[in-house]
Amino acid sequence: MAHVRKTTHSRKTAAGRKTSARRSTARKSTKRAAPRRWSQRVTKESDALDLKQGVFKLTSAKKIAASLKRSAEHSARRKTGAYRSALSMLTFYINRAGKTLPKTQRTRLERAKVELKRAFGRE
Repeated sequence: MAHVRKTTHSRKTAAGRKTSARRSTARKSTKRAAPRRWSQRVTKESDALDLKQGVFKLTSAKKIAASLKRSAEHSARRKTGAYRSALSMLTFYINRAGKTLPKTQRTRLERAKVELKRAFGRE
């Protein structure tokens, strides 16, 4: 039986130097990976608002705006004004949904921004 020896193959680069066929892997960072659902964690733990469950699923832009206003005014977690907190949570939701947000829902939420402005008298 013949003895087979494993060897690493090498190849020549354009400069004529030999390099190993195996590529050295980049050193992995020792940082811990971010939680997969960081936006969910932000929604739950941030000092923005205590939102009513399913507020962004409501069928009317006026209802969404009214619920956000109510939550913003009664929240003990917010650091800024009620209008700014409500608008930032609405924008946060729209931005995080990204392309997966259905067009009808997106237009409803964009209308809710206008309604929120009206509700706070900022027209």
